[in-house]
Amino acid sequence: MEIRKFAPEDAQAVSELIAVTMRTTNIKDYPAELLEQDIAYLTPERLIERSGWMHSYVLCDGEQIIGCGSIGPYWGKEDESNLFTIFVRPDFQGKGAGRQIMEALEQDEFFLRARRIEIPASITALGFYKKFGYDHKDGIAELDEEQHYKLEKFR
Repeated sequence: MEIRKFAPEDAQAVSELIAVTMRTTNIKDYPAELLEQDIAYLTPERLIERSGWMHSYVLCDGEQIIGCGSIGPYWGKEDESNLFTIFVRPDFQGKGAGRQIMEALEQDEFFLRARRIEIPASITALGFYKKFGYDHKDGIAELDEEQHYKLEKFR
């Protein structure tokens, strides 16, 4: 497996990867209607647009994209960053792919310059992020209006 920067020509495959992962893995924790709204939002065009202000990565197994993740500034701040759209194909989950993505994101300049990193964590991924030292923001372990936990990590 090899990680590299996202390129616009990856957008369709990444969008499909996100859809498959949500419909297979996240469906255990969320209603299909909510997931389909998120899938409809994360179009190839939107992924390309977002890559203009955040650093996005893809994890490949040969030519196949099997994972993705992004990091960007938290509301334009220099000392805070946000993690976004971290997904691993269901058939590669539990095999170290997610760890590789997190390690790449935590070596990115947006991570290294930040004193605080936040992530909107799905119910499905909560335990995964906690393994990397992320914990509930302000100690609040409740879902927000988008049905995510707000997690943070200080450096």
